[in-house]
Amino acid sequence: LLTAAGEVLPENTSLRVESIADIPLYNGDVESSSGIPAPVASLKDAIAEADALLISTPEYNHSIPGVLKNAIDWLSRPPADRARVFADRPVALMGAAPGRFGTLQSQNAWLPVLHSLGMRSWNGRMLVSGARDLFDDNARLHDEETRQRLEKFLADFVSYIGS
Repeated sequence: LLTAAGEVLPENTSLRVESIADIPLYNGDVESSSGIPAPVASLKDAIAEADALLISTPEYNHSIPGVLKNAIDWLSRPPADRARVFADRPVALMGAAPGRFGTLQSQNAWLPVLHSLGMRSWNGRMLVSGARDLFDDNARLHDEETRQRLEKFLADFVSYIGS
C-alpha cells in the first residue's frame, strides 16, 4: 500500500519512506546510559523535516503492532524533544489487511497515542480489506478501485496538510 501511495501522489508532492527495521526495543536503561540510538535519531530528524507523517500500519491481534508502537515510543524520547518531532504535525493512517475490516481496529487504537503526542490527526481513513486479492505476488496493487480510493485519500490528506 505504501508503494502504491508513492505511485499516485498528487503533483508537487513527495513521499519519503523510512524503515523502523533498525530500531531496537525500547529500554530506558539504554537511553539513560547511551542516549538515543543512531537509527532513532535519524528517523526523528526525518519526521521533524517533513510537512506531515503518513503511517501505514498493519493490524496485529486487532490492535497496534508492537514493533511500530516501539518505534513511536523511542521517537518520543526524550520528552523535551517530543514537540520538535510530533507537535502539531499532520498525520494520516492507512493500512491493508486480509480480513474484512482492513486495519480499522489498529487505526482506532493509534488515535489516543497520536493525540497524546500532540499530532494533528486527519480523520480520513484508508482501510483496505481483502488485501490478498488486491495485490500481486510482488506486493503491487493491481485493483483499480483501491488505487482510485488511495489517490483520493492522498489528495484529500495533502489538502488537509495545507490547511
